[in-house]
Amino acid sequence: QVQLVESGGGLVQPGGSLRLSCAASGSIPSINGMGWYRQAPGKERELVAQFTIRGSTNYADSVKGRFTISRDNAKSSVYLQMNSLKPEDTAVYYCYLYGGAQNYWGQGTQVTVSS
Repeated sequence: QVQLVESGGGLVQPGGSLRLSCAASGSIPSINGMGWYRQAPGKERELVAQFTIRGSTNYADSVKGRFTISRDNAKSSVYLQMNSLKPEDTAVYYCYLYGGAQNYWGQGTQVTVSS
């Protein structure tokens, strides 16, 4: 069993920054992918940023240049630095890990961008 625990969400003003963290624990398989999705009210869950099996990164067009994904393999952790936040970034952010032919998800952390 794999557990993912996210932290770092909260309320921030437009233009502000937040850093999300996600730590994996348990019987972690070989990791083929790890990253972040988000889901805003009334919308589908969408990819925000990810590391692929080749180690490259992908970003949603809406966050390119503002968000940066990073990781610490020794800690089985992934991070999301979010700068220049906008109200439309408001969502629940979910960490995921893909390994052993399965997707694992965290419980989500709320990010609210509002003045």
